[in-house]
Amino acid sequence: MKGLEVAVRHDALLGEGPTWDPAAERLLWVDILRSRVHTYDPATGRRTVMATEQHVGVAKPRADGGLVVNLRDGVGLYDSDGAFRWLRRDPVPGRRANDAAVAPDGSLWTGTMRYDEAPGGGTLTRTTPDGTATTVIADVAVSNGTGWSPDGRRMYYIDSPTRRIDVLDLRPDEPLPVNRRPLAVVEDGAGYPDGLAVDADGCVWVALWDGAAVRRYTPEGVLDRVVELPVRRPTACAFGGAGLTDLYVTSARKGQAAPHPLSGSLLVLPGAGRGLAQPAFAG
Repeated sequence: MKGLEVAVRHDALLGEGPTWDPAAERLLWVDILRSRVHTYDPATGRRTVMATEQHVGVAKPRADGGLVVNLRDGVGLYDSDGAFRWLRRDPVPGRRANDAAVAPDGSLWTGTMRYDEAPGGGTLTRTTPDGTATTVIADVAVSNGTGWSPDGRRMYYIDSPTRRIDVLDLRPDEPLPVNRRPLAVVEDGAGYPDGLAVDADGCVWVALWDGAAVRRYTPEGVLDRVVELPVRRPTACAFGGAGLTDLYVTSARKGQAAPHPLSGSLLVLPGAGRGLAQPAFAG
C-alpha cells in the first residue's frame, strides 16, 4: 500500500458521496452545500463540475445513462444529455439530503437530515426505479453511510450522532432489513462515523468526521486498520480506479475556523484493498 495522495485539491465546503462510475472510468463526488457534482478521471486528470437544482447529497450512475441525485426535496434524474426531471419529490421544510447508496437490486437508499441536525428529523428511504418510496429507518438525526456485505446478507448503516456502525440482516426475497444492532462503536474523542465502504473481504471502511482518519472494521466488528489523514473532517470513502484497489476519501471545510489547507480536497490511498463493484441505479 502506497502513501496517501491528493487526487483533487479543492476547497469543497462539504465534500461527500465518492462513487466510482465503471462505465465512464471516473469518480463522482459532490459538494453538498454548493450544489455541485464533480467528476474526476484518474487516468487523464480530467475534471468536470455540474451545478444541481438544489443542495445535493450524492450522485450515482444510472443503468440507462446519466445520474440519479439525492436532492433537498427528493430524488432527481439527469439524462445523458443533461435534461433533468424529478423521480420523487418529498419536500420537508428545514430538511436536506445527505448520503445515499444503491442496493444490489438497483434501488436507491437515500438519507436525509435536518439542517440543524435535530434528533428524529431524518430518515433512510428506499426508492425504486418507478419512484415508489418506502421508509427503511425513521427518526434518525444524521443519516449517513449505507452499504451491503459481499454476500448480500447484511446491510451496514450509520446515524452519525449515535457513534455506531450498525449491522442489519437481510432475508431472501425481502427488500427491507431487520434486526438492527451495533457492529462497532466509535469511542469518545475519536470523531463521528460518517460515510462507509464495504470491501471484497466484507470489511467496513468508515470515515471519521472530526476524527481525521478512516478506519476499517472486520465483519466481526474488530478494528484492524487506521489510516490517519491530514484533514480533520473526512466525510466518506469509496473504492475506485483500475481493479477497485484505490480508496478515495472526500472531506469538508465546513465549520472550521482554521481548516487544514487540504480540507475540502479529494484524497486517495492507492492500493488500500479490494473494493466491491457497485451497481448502477436501475432507473
